[in-house]
Amino acid sequence: MKAMILAAGRGERMRPLTDHLPKPLLAVGGRPLIVWHIEALRAAGITDLVINHAHLGHTLVEALGDGSALGVRIAWSAEPEGALETAGGIAHARHLLGEAPFIVVNGDIWCDADFSALAAAATALSADGDLARLLLVDNPPHNPGGDFVLRDGRVFDEADGRLTFSGIGAYHPALFDGVDPDAPAKLAPRLRAAMREGRVSGARHRGHWHDVGTPQRLAEVDALARGGR
Repeated sequence: MKAMILAAGRGERMRPLTDHLPKPLLAVGGRPLIVWHIEALRAAGITDLVINHAHLGHTLVEALGDGSALGVRIAWSAEPEGALETAGGIAHARHLLGEAPFIVVNGDIWCDADFSALAAAATALSADGDLARLLLVDNPPHNPGGDFVLRDGRVFDEADGRLTFSGIGAYHPALFDGVDPDAPAKLAPRLRAAMREGRVSGARHRGHWHDVGTPQRLAEVDALARGGR
């Protein structure tokens, strides 16, 4: 199974730290945030990775190369300055991801998600069945209203009892049918459309999960990582 790490965002809320360095290369616990993902995916047996980039993308390529130093194989998906949003970025990289289900991870989170379990569940995705499987987490202070409802292993776009989408999911390529690979497109509308058809499953991640979106949150996560938590 392949996995894609989304690393093309500008990181406006992280400025000035991201004026000279893309957010996934910011250090957490002594190593770049994106390396935590790469190592976790490798530990789950997922070694074929696709990473997109836009803002200061050359620094990501220079830092990680082909991934061999980290025991993985990286295929790079370059995007125009300004990037293509999540669905657009995935569609842009679809030729690298192939026709089987794949995992996608936001490059600006820090977590201890079980990628092995997600990969196993992803094998059930199909073009005429479930199109996505999402990991949801308890609502953090910056997103108190949550995003989606998880009930009996299914994910719904409902108002009450929402949890937060972790930015970690598995998708069947058919979810991105019709998405222009060269135009910005958001993921949420496609997920909501699939939910209306009852084609999204999910699970709740109860371990560590942090959206590293601001300098303050970066400092907090760095302290956690250095403390071995």
